[in-house]
Amino acid sequence: MIDTHCHLDDPHLYQRLEAVLSRSRAAGVSQWVVPGVSLAGFPALQKLQRPGITLALGLHPFFMAQHPVDAIDQLQYWLGLLQPPLMGEIGLDYTLPATTHAAQQHLLRQQLRLAQQRQSPLLLHVRKAHEPMLQMLNQLKFPWGGIVHAFNGSLDQATRYGRLGFKLGFGGMLTRPHSRRLQTLARSVDDTALVLETDAPDLPPHPHKGKINEPALLPVVAQKLADLRGVSLAQMVALTSRNARVALNLEC
Repeated sequence: MIDTHCHLDDPHLYQRLEAVLSRSRAAGVSQWVVPGVSLAGFPALQKLQRPGITLALGLHPFFMAQHPVDAIDQLQYWLGLLQPPLMGEIGLDYTLPATTHAAQQHLLRQQLRLAQQRQSPLLLHVRKAHEPMLQMLNQLKFPWGGIVHAFNGSLDQATRYGRLGFKLGFGGMLTRPHSRRLQTLARSVDDTALVLETDAPDLPPHPHKGKINEPALLPVVAQKLADLRGVSLAQMVALTSRNARVALNLEC
């Protein structure tokens, strides 16, 4: 299995990284995609470089206040240093005050241009902003696709992301008993859209709510998605792994 979104640089996981990875491998998860969110965290990401871990670098919209004036210049430096194949976690978060939206869009547009130059797929964070995100991707004619992390939009939006080459990340929220709308969506999207994620150490699957999430819990998400779509766990693992490799140009 491939965990397409986990924050192994987070202290909750990094301080016991070898144990976390060992439990993950024992659970059948052998590849991990780790996005960056701010310049301050990039040195920790650098220390994560090892077989099986794919890094992404980006400036997350939630940390707008922490990004310095020269953040894009510094991001370019780190991209040159680490040469990650992906860019992320970048995006739009409209749960934040409306006064930040223009700045978020400006930062995202700058990062999308960098990704175009580098031919890098994206790890997108989108909350209450799918329409402006889709509009921007279409305006820039972004051709490299990627993954919309923790997707919770509409079926129509899912279809439109698919036309742009994006897969949809499903994680722990899918397993929660109250997540009926998300479960209906997961039943309805195309097979080629599905990828798995944990967002560890956050958003653990049911019944592990309140605990620290780990990639080792990814099979819980995979089983729920398999049940919703009426296929075996093995079929779901094969499908989502293939989709992740296509979206992110990952090696087997």
